[in-house]
Amino acid sequence: MYSMNSDELNTIAWNKEVKRNNYWTRPVTKEAIEEARKGNLTLPFLVDKPMRKDWIDQLGNEVLLVGAGGGQQAPLLSAYGKKVTLVDISEMQLKQDEFVKKRDNLTFDIIQGSMSERLNFNANSFDSVVNPVSINFIKNPKYFYEEVKRVLKPNGIFITAFANPALYMFSPKALEKGKMKIKYTLPFDADISLSDKKRKKMIRKMDTFEYSHLLQTLIGNLIDLGFSITGFDTAESDFEPIDSFLKECYIAIKANKL
Repeated sequence: MYSMNSDELNTIAWNKEVKRNNYWTRPVTKEAIEEARKGNLTLPFLVDKPMRKDWIDQLGNEVLLVGAGGGQQAPLLSAYGKKVTLVDISEMQLKQDEFVKKRDNLTFDIIQGSMSERLNFNANSFDSVVNPVSINFIKNPKYFYEEVKRVLKPNGIFITAFANPALYMFSPKALEKGKMKIKYTLPFDADISLSDKKRKKMIRKMDTFEYSHLLQTLIGNLIDLGFSITGFDTAESDFEPIDSFLKECYIAIKANKL
């Protein structure tokens, strides 16, 4: 086994992704910020599909972004006029937000923290919580959902997104060759599904440790905690070998705290 937990491993991995110039680590342009200031907001959210305008209109004023570092969503929402607080586990991702904040003279709070731990805010603090595709990097989504519910104001909005669990069935090596080969049973858990040799290799390469979860975990827990699901959206993966078989590769949910 390995001495670091998944949070520590993924912190290192996402710091590395910044150096690799991963799409989700690239700061938005000054032009995008200026458009947001004019009221023309295109918010990166679901692969290459921006957040729906009708969802943005329901966010309210005080917005908490969790797992959303990279210099994209927080600066754009701030430029759009929202009071934004950003929480992310990667210090390098947060430096991207600091860069845009300083470059474009924006105002928003930046906090390094984990989705796996208690959110350090009082109950009923935010009108909305926005969580781009990042829940696949934590082991226990239910605890995160409980924290989201606690910090949301009554009837607050929670918008979250995640990979379709079915994506995790396939062999990554075969996908790189354009082939769909089922390799893993679900739920995929990087701590269990992979061999010790593979995990050690991932640690050396600073790759992310991921967890597919079950739909019961991702959606059922929201309902069990008293959220009302009021919106649903999907997107393709933007990778043809997968999209030719599976159209709804990423899923976004809008839910109200009751």
